Amino acid sequence: MNPVAIRLLNQQLIAPQFDTPAEVVRYMGAMQAQEYRMMRWAVAMRTRKPSYNAFKQAFDEGEIIRLHLMRGTWQLVSAEDYWMLIDLCAPKALAAIKSWMRSNRISISEEEEKIIRKIIFQAVSDKGSATKEDIVQSLARKDIRMDEHRLSYHIRMAEISGTICSGELLPLKATYALTSNKVKPKVKMDKDEALMRFTRKYFQSRQPATLEDFVWWSGLNVSDCRRGIDLLGHTIHEEKWQGREFYLTDDCRTRGFRKGKFLLIPPYDEYLISYKSRDIVLPPEYRHRAHNNSGIFQPVVAYDGIISGNWSPFKDNCQIEFFQGGYDMEHVKEAWHEYIKYK
Repeated sequence: MNPVAIRLLNQQLIAPQFDTPAEVVRYMGAMQAQEYRMMRWAVAMRTRKPSYNAFKQAFDEGEIIRLHLMRGTWQLVSAEDYWMLIDLCAPKALAAIKSWMRSNRISISEEEEKIIRKIIFQAVSDKGSATKEDIVQSLARKDIRMDEHRLSYHIRMAEISGTICSGELLPLKATYALTSNKVKPKVKMDKDEALMRFTRKYFQSRQPATLEDFVWWSGLNVSDCRRGIDLLGHTIHEEKWQGREFYLTDDCRTRGFRKGKFLLIPPYDEYLISYKSRDIVLPPEYRHRAHNNSGIFQPVVAYDGIISGNWSPFKDNCQIEFFQGGYDMEHVKEAWHEYIKYK
């Protein structure tokens, strides 16, 4: 088993199979969207012809939704998976948010949450696509003022409740819309069916991966993750590699990998954040070049799937610093030109 090549193929980073951003997000199940500008490249680079305009159209039309969900962090999900993921992930996400509130000594009563939720709902309804500043102004008109942390928790809880989600894609600022205006009404789904679909999406797009990887990524209980794997039955199997047990689906992609390709990977990309253990593609001695212990991720360069350097996405010219491999800039021009063309 070549886990690096298999991950590149199944993460759609080599020989991508999809034409549209919506197809990518639907296939991936959920994608980390912490960095507002770079989440677009994370999706686009997994399509056959990366296009910013294609991403914006899918986002604005509600095919792709951004909200705080798994682990209480920003995610991109497809509209058709939205309610399924809310039902599965919201309880644990809400528990994470309340834990952060306690650590910051912030207490929000049910009555306060109800009042602020109503104001947020009205502000978003009036604007269609509202920024956080619009919500602040609506609160001020009710003579309510609060610090950014407190308001952030209110917004996250409104997202997790299914009240609001992402609005129009602006260049630099997130906006919020009413979920009822962006996503079709909820259709009830059995928990086992939802868990099976969720588990399949993870392993199909991140394989090979371990149970521990899935638990970390999903934020679910170990028992739920084991149950999800069991529900997949004969369509998933285990393989051992260097003493670790990995899961692969029976339709795993293994052909199409070609050597000599550089990838300009955005911060918080699923290529790293999908796994608890990242040493397969990121040598431990260089871990600090990709992320710190506080969960802040950097833009990285991969060569044949191995993280080898850092790059600067927001510069006018190609700026890359390799920390292993000794490659020169000529080798990276193809990847940089693809990124520039996308922009």
